[in-house]
Amino acid sequence: MHIHAPKPKNKAGRNLGAAITTGVILGAVVIAAVLVGPMAWYPLVAVAVAFAMWEVLTRLREAGYQQPRTLLIILGQIMLWSSAFYASGGLVAAFAISVLFLMFWRLFFHTSGPSTDATGRLSRSANPENYLRDTSVGIFVLTWIPLFGSFAAMISLIDEGGIPGSRFIIAFMLCVVASDVGGYAAGVMFGTHPMAPAVSPNKSWEGFAGSMVFGMITGLLVVHFLIHGPWWLGLVMGAALVVCATMGDLVESQFKRELGIKDMSNLLPGHGGLMDRLDGMLPAACATYALLNAAVLLNPF
Repeated sequence: MHIHAPKPKNKAGRNLGAAITTGVILGAVVIAAVLVGPMAWYPLVAVAVAFAMWEVLTRLREAGYQQPRTLLIILGQIMLWSSAFYASGGLVAAFAISVLFLMFWRLFFHTSGPSTDATGRLSRSANPENYLRDTSVGIFVLTWIPLFGSFAAMISLIDEGGIPGSRFIIAFMLCVVASDVGGYAAGVMFGTHPMAPAVSPNKSWEGFAGSMVFGMITGLLVVHFLIHGPWWLGLVMGAALVVCATMGDLVESQFKRELGIKDMSNLLPGHGGLMDRLDGMLPAACATYALLNAAVLLNPF
């Protein structure tokens, strides 16, 4: 008697060999940074944020949006490194200053007519066309990548309760990996009911359920054994991370749909662009940072 494994309902949708190789290399880099601690974790996140911003802003400029790519990348780095020295207070202040810079820049630096050259030029007499559109998109990029990315970096700074920051990074990364693996496996094997077919036809409720199960179990384990927090907070953290990561995936899918592109770039073989890997991780970092801090505060030991 032979027992047959269930036949996958969907194709993987990517070059698994290249994806696995790239994933192993990225995983090794992340593990090395985690072992070193904030001195390596912050530079790694800073480089990832810079490349992700370059990808997104380049695609926007190609679509005709006037975005100051170099200026925004510099402002994004200021935001991230402000969080390293002044925590969340420095991040908020740097974000506010960055928004002010963008709002004022777009008033005077712009093209005077239809053009795909988004570098802009000083023009105090010409009407700044599409001011609200371009300014809003720039603020969206500052929020989506460097603001959310700064929370991922600040996870390494949590050191209350005598628990090293590397444990908090490991907790975050394990939950992210568990969510991705659970969602991917369940989606490929059982996915039949699209979650948001108008935005991302390949994302299914079955995949979301797989992410939720794997994410919550992993959250429970890492909070209990690594952070020494209450088990129920691990379940909450795992669930919040999965929801935020899923919504982040859908946001990037809609972003690419509106620009008419498949991947942000071809920087990572088998994965597409760097932002294609960070889309769910960045918003999930916000929820994780808040809940890991709560886990420390509720630590009974």
